[in-house]
Amino acid sequence: MERDVMEYDVLIVGAGPAGLSAAIRLKQINPDLSVCLVEKGSEVGAHILSGAVFEPRSLNELIPDWKAKGAPLKTPVAGDDIYFLLSEEKAFKMPGLFVPKPMHNEGNYIISLGKLVRWLGDQAQELGVEIYPGFAAQEVLIDEQGIVRGIQVGDLGVDREGHHKPDFAPGMELRAKYTLFAEGCRGHLAKRLLAKYELDKDADPQHYAIGIKEQWTVPAGQHKPGLVLHSAGWPLSVGGTESLGGSFLYHLEDNQVVVGLIVDLSYSNPHLSPFDEFQRYKQHPVIKQYLQGGTRVAYGARAISKGGFNSLPKMAFPGGVLIGCDLGTMNFAKIKGSHTAMKSGMLAAEAAAEALAAGREADVLDNYTDKFKASWLYDELYRSRNFGPFLHKFGALIGGGINYVEQNWFGGKFPFTVHDRIPDYATLKLAKDSVKPVYPKPDGKLSFDKLSSVFLSSTNHEEEQPCHLQLKDPSIPLAKNLPMYDEPAQRYCPAGVYEVVGEGEAQRFQINAQNCVHCKTCDIKDPAQNINWVAPEGSGGPNYAAM
Repeated sequence: MERDVMEYDVLIVGAGPAGLSAAIRLKQINPDLSVCLVEKGSEVGAHILSGAVFEPRSLNELIPDWKAKGAPLKTPVAGDDIYFLLSEEKAFKMPGLFVPKPMHNEGNYIISLGKLVRWLGDQAQELGVEIYPGFAAQEVLIDEQGIVRGIQVGDLGVDREGHHKPDFAPGMELRAKYTLFAEGCRGHLAKRLLAKYELDKDADPQHYAIGIKEQWTVPAGQHKPGLVLHSAGWPLSVGGTESLGGSFLYHLEDNQVVVGLIVDLSYSNPHLSPFDEFQRYKQHPVIKQYLQGGTRVAYGARAISKGGFNSLPKMAFPGGVLIGCDLGTMNFAKIKGSHTAMKSGMLAAEAAAEALAAGREADVLDNYTDKFKASWLYDELYRSRNFGPFLHKFGALIGGGINYVEQNWFGGKFPFTVHDRIPDYATLKLAKDSVKPVYPKPDGKLSFDKLSSVFLSSTNHEEEQPCHLQLKDPSIPLAKNLPMYDEPAQRYCPAGVYEVVGEGEAQRFQINAQNCVHCKTCDIKDPAQNINWVAPEGSGGPNYAAM
């Protein structure tokens, strides 16, 4: 098949904080470099979802005059409230003295990461970066010597059976001297690169959580601009579905409140539904006081790479590097990953620019690894390396207490490293040995159903295309996952994509791919590792306005 080819000095896959920061830094160093960035969302920011309390450290380095340039950081953190929810009615507010230092938010801002990413996109384009939204990177171009040469954009106009429709258009090949992969958490190309180059063979398994978020417009009397509220405990700690996780509720400007629940995907009860846990969480009096009488205006979900320092793979391979959440740079102790993603992108850009200036191309950017190890990013992640493993091994209370001691008394530098080598997909107990929780029906005021929630995400896919949720073995959902785990895909998916329908001989596993919000949870949590998430046609998926 004849494909159009475009060539660049540097190609970047993904217009998130990491990818855009890399693009900007490249052009700052050498305006003559040709830099291309492709983004699968319909526009820059369409697939961006985060809390988000934002630490401006990397932004200060990248664009020191960001305030004068109108960056959308409007709401400084005015206060931190941290609660341990004891039950569906009771809560204990933790004194600030007992909060681990990484969770303090002085000098940070409550933002829409989607708005910040759109602003970064404008800055990149002003510098001459070519940005192409609506183009999904579908394949990595690797030559016979094992060198990454770029990516192939997905074909358009292919029907469900793989046949070419009348409007078929073959995807272009985008080639570059270096390719930076910034797809976000569980990037489908990064997953292949990790396997091909064995980048993670010496690292702990990456660990994940699913974050589910809503945006609300609330009455002015309930709105407290700048308030940050975090909680742990109920509902995840009771009812037989005991799992790790926590929640957030942030007050932005203009009577906007964002609320969400983060559920660690190491949970063991296959009956647990992160979506339904989130719905009942909002009924707690501590949370309800800020939402009642308000209007829900947006919904979304996204997996989070939270393994941190211990799960970092090798960063560079012939012709390319991993940055941001493709690499796994989130600092889970801070519940923040945007500033770390940005810094990783900046370091990769500096390494690539240096290599190109020296006449190098398509080799291993070892100077990226060197720069990473000499940076504050390495030090920050190292100091938090035990945070997640302590929680996994000892639970929220004891693990949290140990974390407080390490972070506040030892500056994150216990003279040992704790490892957690059990992957999240391997933690489920059998359904017959697990308590089945009873989730309340949605009341339409604070709690809602999945389909009305997906509607608020503005998710859409071209229906007549191959399913982007691929089963390696179509028999496993009913033959294995259903009898063993009551097919947990029905519950861990926050968008109602997976269903077991029918009875007896007519029973089948149904995939409603149209609903997919690209959270990647199925690719991570399926106990048989049978679901392979790949990018659908460009522009498909959610269309978040300000998440």
